[in-house]
Amino acid sequence: MKKISILGCGWLGLPLAKKLIEKGNLVNGSTTSEHKLSILKDNGINPFLVILSGVEETLESESISKGINDFLAESEILIIDIPPKLRGNNADAPDSTRKFFVEKIENLIPFIAKSTIKKVLFVSSTSVYGDQNDLITEETIPNPETESGKQLALSESILQKNQNFETTILRFGGLIGEDRHPVKFLAGKENLENPDAPINLIHQNDCINIIEEIILQSKWNEVFNAVAPFHPSRENYYTQKAKEQNLILPKFSSEKSNIKKIISSEKIENILNYQFKLDEY
Repeated sequence: MKKISILGCGWLGLPLAKKLIEKGNLVNGSTTSEHKLSILKDNGINPFLVILSGVEETLESESISKGINDFLAESEILIIDIPPKLRGNNADAPDSTRKFFVEKIENLIPFIAKSTIKKVLFVSSTSVYGDQNDLITEETIPNPETESGKQLALSESILQKNQNFETTILRFGGLIGEDRHPVKFLAGKENLENPDAPINLIHQNDCINIIEEIILQSKWNEVFNAVAPFHPSRENYYTQKAKEQNLILPKFSSEKSNIKKIISSEKIENILNYQFKLDEY
């Protein structure tokens, strides 16, 4: 049995916490909304209201510091699963907006360093690679183009360089699940770009199972890409999904640019001996 703290019990963090509890672990879970505390508690999660800030002075307040310290107390493993939530990924945004997520991570680190946390799993994204026409492995040098991708890449580096704990970086592709699928956004749209581009998606269930395996097998100080080894073209895949869900078919433009990026998850398959559940895609 391990005691694990999950920073961010949202779309992925909540079902992850429930799965870890089912396997006999104790879980501290955080939320930024007071009304969600009861939801965490009802699911067997020790609930904490944790609000990180990019402004250092705010984190020095007694109530916020106590909340973070209590959230981390006696845990061995910290899972960081909070999205950057930038305002439009605008490169022209002020520095305070562009660096906000990185500052959150920087301000969190001293709390981790003085806690019982020895292992950190940072949920990142394959957006750190940018749009490259290539097969992407963990050896590929990140080249982010969006502001969220840039901040994730920098946050990864900051965590990896800290010697007070071991950090594993988990870079997910596009997230899908029973209640979340990009075809619902694309349905009925026209002149969509990159019809021949391969999809790079991962299902919520695979996300949870992979995190569980990293913990069970103690795979720390690693970087993993996590994308299902299933890469039909965007046009074929989303057209088929729209038909299955009785949605208006999306229309793609062959004149629009085509990115041929494929994210490889061979490292996860080999090192974790993990098999993706392709029937869910």
